[in-house]
Amino acid sequence: MAVILVTGMSGTGKSTALSRLEQRGYRVVDTDFGGWIDDVPRPDGVGVEPQWREDRIDALIADHERSGEPLFIAGTVWNQGTFYPRFDEVVLLSAPIAVMLDRIANRDTNPFGKTAEEREKIVADTTEVEPLLRSSATIEIDTRKPLADVVDQLAALAGPPPSHR
Repeated sequence: MAVILVTGMSGTGKSTALSRLEQRGYRVVDTDFGGWIDDVPRPDGVGVEPQWREDRIDALIADHERSGEPLFIAGTVWNQGTFYPRFDEVVLLSAPIAVMLDRIANRDTNPFGKTAEEREKIVADTTEVEPLLRSSATIEIDTRKPLADVVDQLAALAGPPPSHR
């Protein structure tokens, strides 16, 4: 049983990779959707930061620890490190900023990153946050390679999906 976190900056392909993994029979949870995240006021009082609803993430992981089935969880939130001990792998998906911004401009599955202000935030977050993600990742995958290769590499970390066991 593997519980794998797929993290990375916006536009690196987390949702796309998870969609392909789901098509292969894996259980996937993209925490950007479905009430997994709350926006919490920042400690400095300026703005909010997304964080996982720890009770929901804890229950999700516990369910998969009991089931023995692999699980992929995608997200990039400030409190994800709380759960690192429970992940078998922490996978950082990465790409150059120009690639990420191009993907964001052309995607129609997520509105984030369409405004100049959001794009500036992505650039700033990539400079500030991505090094922190890299330092805690167990593996990094450059998503400039073909999507099938990225998905194969992720699937290899988890073993076969439940339908193939």
